[in-house]
Amino acid sequence: MRPVFLSLVLALAVPAVAQTPPVAAPVRIDPDLLKMQVVLDRLGFSPGVIDGRPGMSLTAAIKGFQESRGLRTTGEPDAATMAALRPYWGTDATKVLTLNARVLAGPYIDPIPRGEDQQAKLPGLYYRSPLEKLAEMFHTTPQVLVALNSPQTWLRPGSKVTFPNVLPSSRAYDAKLRPDWIATLNGLNVDAVQPQAAKVVVDKSDKVLRVYDQADKLVAQFQVTTGSTHDPLPIGKWTIKGADYNPKFHFNPALFWDADKDDKKAMLPPGPNGPVGVVWLDLSKPHYGIHGTPEPQLIGRTESHGCVRLANWNAARLALMVKPGTPAIFQE
Repeated sequence: MRPVFLSLVLALAVPAVAQTPPVAAPVRIDPDLLKMQVVLDRLGFSPGVIDGRPGMSLTAAIKGFQESRGLRTTGEPDAATMAALRPYWGTDATKVLTLNARVLAGPYIDPIPRGEDQQAKLPGLYYRSPLEKLAEMFHTTPQVLVALNSPQTWLRPGSKVTFPNVLPSSRAYDAKLRPDWIATLNGLNVDAVQPQAAKVVVDKSDKVLRVYDQADKLVAQFQVTTGSTHDPLPIGKWTIKGADYNPKFHFNPALFWDADKDDKKAMLPPGPNGPVGVVWLDLSKPHYGIHGTPEPQLIGRTESHGCVRLANWNAARLALMVKPGTPAIFQE
């Protein structure tokens, strides 16, 4: 693979799909907020995209951590919250890693065509560039990687690159899992050790999915997108029927109110840039599921067709927590 600069890959990584914002100038990063996000991400209270900036996702993550520790849910890093975080605060916010050929390997495809009929002809809905792949591996965005490094940083074997420190403590994944799914978990830096869910609760008003254990203790929380005005979140009590890892996606225009009248059914290949990302958790309500997304920076900020959408790394992590029969409660 021909080595490229971060700045060049950033220019090439502009997706040719709908609802994709243009690549902006490198962002300004608050190191204290970046560390807060990294620590919360590692604890299972995801701030969404790690970018060193304040916002609703970080506030929700802090609230989730506070609830899990029996603290007042202020959403602020107050004294009591920081005291509860102190045992984990020794974690470095960033990690300098040396790139190798394996981590830079594709396949890649750029641009990804907009039409489902054209996407169905592709071998996979892969990452568009090494930078997009690296950003998702470390739960962040290409812009943040540029800001943490330099536009002149080479993306080639032997280069040293600074990343948010979301490396897992264990990669000892269950050997019964499919090899391709283990590779996906590994590539998204999902820790093999996860709490087991007795139930998940999706809260429409807070735009979060909460995971509770057998003692009804909150053990994880993820930012989500929950339906839309036209396709609202199906309020009620459902169950998770099973998981489809690295799924294909059956596009049926009859199920999409905004599909063009000329659209035809199509089977889209798997890949992180597919409509449901890297995993589909099937629900007892027909045609509904909990799944990943090709656009993690838009979680909680856009609408869906009624399903519950998470960043790929959070959807993959959730998939390790649930099993067939796990209750999924959707509430206002």
